[in-house]
Parts: sequence; structure tokens; C-alpha cells
Amino acid sequence: MHLSRRDLYKLTAIGAAPLALAACGGASNLENGGGGGDAEKPILTVNATAGQLTKNFNPHSPSVVHMVQGLLYETLFYFNPLEAIDQEPVPLLGETFEWNEEGTVLTVTVRSGVVWTDDTPFTANDVAFTFNKIRDTEALNAGGSAPSAEALDDTTVEIIYAEPSFTEGPNALSRTWMIPEHLFTDVEDLATDANEEPVGTGPFRFEDFTPESYLLLANEKYWESGKPAIGGVRVMTTAGNQSATDMWLTGEIDYMSAAIPNLEEHVADNPDLAFTNTGISQMALMASSNSELGSEGPQTDVAVRKALYFGMDREQLSKLAFFDLGADISPSFALPERDADFIDPSIELAPWNAQPEEAKKILEDAGYELGSDGVYAKGDVRVSMTISCPTGWSDYVTALDTLAEQYKQIGIELIPQQVSVNEWNDAKATGKFQLVIDAVGQGPAPDPYYPYRNQFSTDNMVPVGENGNPYENVTRFSDPDVDAALAAAAATDDPEVKKEQYFIIQQRLFEVMPAIPVLIGSSLTQYNTSKVTGWPTEDNLYAYPMSWAAPDSAMVLKAVVPAT
Repeated sequence: MHLSRRDLYKLTAIGAAPLALAACGGASNLENGGGGGDAEKPILTVNATAGQLTKNFNPHSPSVVHMVQGLLYETLFYFNPLEAIDQEPVPLLGETFEWNEEGTVLTVTVRSGVVWTDDTPFTANDVAFTFNKIRDTEALNAGGSAPSAEALDDTTVEIIYAEPSFTEGPNALSRTWMIPEHLFTDVEDLATDANEEPVGTGPFRFEDFTPESYLLLANEKYWESGKPAIGGVRVMTTAGNQSATDMWLTGEIDYMSAAIPNLEEHVADNPDLAFTNTGISQMALMASSNSELGSEGPQTDVAVRKALYFGMDREQLSKLAFFDLGADISPSFALPERDADFIDPSIELAPWNAQPEEAKKILEDAGYELGSDGVYAKGDVRVSMTISCPTGWSDYVTALDTLAEQYKQIGIELIPQQVSVNEWNDAKATGKFQLVIDAVGQGPAPDPYYPYRNQFSTDNMVPVGENGNPYENVTRFSDPDVDAALAAAAATDDPEVKKEQYFIIQQRLFEVMPAIPVLIGSSLTQYNTSKVTGWPTEDNLYAYPMSWAAPDSAMVLKAVVPAT
């Protein structure tokens, strides 16, 4: 067997997600600071998502609450997605891993001496159980390609794939949350069970819950000596970006990731405040695009989607909605700098300024005529579409209002809507929407394979009306050439072979454009340094700093130490 970490993926990457903040509530600290009752250890406050919280601590549920993944339930390893993929990943519940020559068996040695918070020993049997439970859960294995696993002894497990699957390595190693066999054996549906009394191996343990906040205290039984150094984490709701910003400025929130204007001025005025920026979030207008699978509306026409692409003024969007921090995006949905060698050179960057005449020509060539109301139509189909984003996400709200004004100039009516995060995710999951604005997740490692696989593969697509994953193929895009190229890329660790396959995918994405690229936005994370130090800085990005990222936020929260 040989260690095949070398070329699983070639360049640096990051998991990206929307800037999420929201609803009502307040922070509170318990008198007991956790970590064995040391009241002097600070409890940090972190913002959660919109609306009242639902008590769901199942790390494999799409509705799991914030910070369960990583803080309560751990993965085998941690790949820092800001570093090159040839990094030595940080061992967590795993200690070593190795592929066989064919890329079909991944052997992992797991850490000994670890206990679940109910004092039950953690072993390789829990690892094998986790993978097999996922494999046997239809909603978590929609494509039927999830691996099986077998524990060879208490510290060795084999993860077994039906075909060469080098690209699945980081998903298995750093995005699969280990669960205790003795508590989940009788769970009928791993995707829907709420797991209201969580028992994990992570650096924190569950303490209490309300619809406005919940408390995680330091796990005094944690396997990593001296960590965490803080007493706990209070995860709370806010009323949106402005509310969260106000609470950060007044010291009521210690750690969050939000779009805040004039950050440098705020930090200059308050020595307790700091922030980092990692600009890798590929924003897009996701279209429910597949009429054969039930999508309805003018956005199902490629011509309309192309008109949206060319009619967008990205420079204005960057200035008005994203604090002039936006960057060029490629319609290939590979990152222009990081993935430069893997982007078909015939595919140009998205135009920074609107090309209204090109947008109109595309519509007119497709048979649309400008109506007396100033909106293009073909027959009884007006080019009028709704587009949604979560209430309180001020950058997205501004972006949609700006787009609506831009598209008026080219005869397209865009109707922005603000909805709750739950409604937004439900619409994406079922395909019952026309357009949403969202960010393309980069996946567990720096390789375009992951956004392609997650967002554009048939395996991750369900017909409109069925309940899919709101973070996967929400556009309902399906193409046999793309599926074949993904399979070929997964079966090799040769970057040149991957490049050939990616060019095929990129050409189809540009031709069909199920997701309309907007721009690459900034990813801002804010801290309060008065209680603790050791937050990631631009000179020391030991983990991806975003507070919503998992397991990255756990790496941050177990690294910080009380301020002296």
C-alpha cells in the first residue's frame, strides 16, 4: 500500500458558505464556566442562524444546529483548506491513513484512549458503524456510492469503495462526523433523528438549550491534553447583521462571521476588536433550471440565464453590496488564482461590467420581444422571476435590490424576496423556487472536483418536489458528459487527467449556466480579544476562521486561550 495524499488535490482551497446571521435572543453565561468547574475560564458567545432554534444535535442531519459539527462530534483528521493539499493533516480521532494502489480501500489507524462523554470507550467499531450507517441511510446516500467500512481491530478500520475513489478521501477523513455505535444502533433514520441529548468525543459537551441559545461547556474528558482552554461556548441568535454588529461592537459577541462595513475603522477605534478576511466565496444566482424535472419559470431557458449573466454589473454590485471587496469570478466555478492551471483557457472571466446589448441580443435571438411594460416576453411567458435570500443578510439583500435595478435596464423583471433561513433552505431542497442567491461550497479540499460533484452531479440531484440537500445540486442540473467526467476524475490522482475532465465540465457549465456566477466575495470573521487570545490572523491562518465553518471553528475554539 502507498500513501496517496500527494496528488489527491493540487492547490489550496476553502469550504465556503453564505454569511449567515439572524433572529432574536441574547447571550448568557453560566456561573459554572465548565472544564471541570473552573469559573474563571471564559465562556465565549457566538452567533447562530435565523429564526428560533430547533433542538437538533444530529451531526448528520441537514437541520443540525450551529457548532455541533466539530465541537461535539469530531472527524478523523483536519485538512486546513487554506493550505496546499500536500499538507500533513492534523490527526483528530484518526492517527494515520493510507490508500491501496487502486484507490478502493482507505485504511485508518484511530486514536486509542478516547472516550465518549458518557465514558464509553471510542474504538474503530464506532468508525465502521458511522460509515455503514450513512451507507444504509437513503437520504445520506442518494447516489448509492457511499463506502462501507470494517473494523479490523479496536484501532484499525478499512473504508471500502466500490470503485477507485481517491477524491473521496477528504470527505471520509475530514467531513464525516463519528457517532457512537451504542447510542445510534437503534436510530431508524440517521438523516432525521434529532439526537436531543448528544454524546460526542469533541472538545465541548452539551449543557443546556433554549430556542434562543444553547450552551456547550468544555469537555473535561477530552483526549487532547490542555484543550480546550476556555470554559465553553454560548451559541445565540441575533436579529440580523446589524444586531450582531452592534453586539460585537459592545463586546456581547466574541466570535462571528458577518458582512460589516468599515471594519478597519471599528478595529482602530477599539483595541479589543480584530478581524480577518479570506476572499474565496463564489457567489451565484442558483436557478431551478430543469423543466424536465419540474422546474417552472422563465429561468428554465438557457437564453434567460445567459442574459442574467451578461446583464449584471459586478463592479456596481461589489461597491454597493460587498464593500468594494468583490473579485473576478470564472463561469467555470474554479477559483481563478488557485485553480488557474485547471481552467479551460477558452473560458474567460465573467465580465466585470454589464454588457446590456449582448444580454438583449441573446433574448431576442431566442424569440423574446420587448413588451410595452418594458419586460421581454415570448408568448405568454414574461421574463419576470422571483429571487430570495434570508431575512437580515444585509449584503445579499442589497445585492438583490441592486440586481433588480440593473435588470430593469435590459427588460428583465427581478422580484427580490426576503425569507427565513428555513424557508430558503426548504425551497432549495425541494426545487420550488425560481432563483436564489447563494455561495458555492468549495468542499473538503482544494480541488474543483468538489463544487462540481456537489453542485452539478446527477447523483446529488432530485426532481422538483422531492426533498434533496439544500447545499448540493439545487439547480437540478444533470448531464451525462459531466457525470462521466466526474467519475473519471475521481478514479485518478493524476492532475493532468483531472484537468482534461474538468475542461469538459467547464464547457458544459458555461453552455448551460444552471448557476449564474456573480463574483467572489470577501469572507470576513470578527473577534473580541478581551477574553481570549490566539484567534487566527492573516499571518497565522492555522484554520479557516469562519465561525460557521465545520470542523474549522472547532479548531479555532480549542486553540484560543484566556487573555492574561
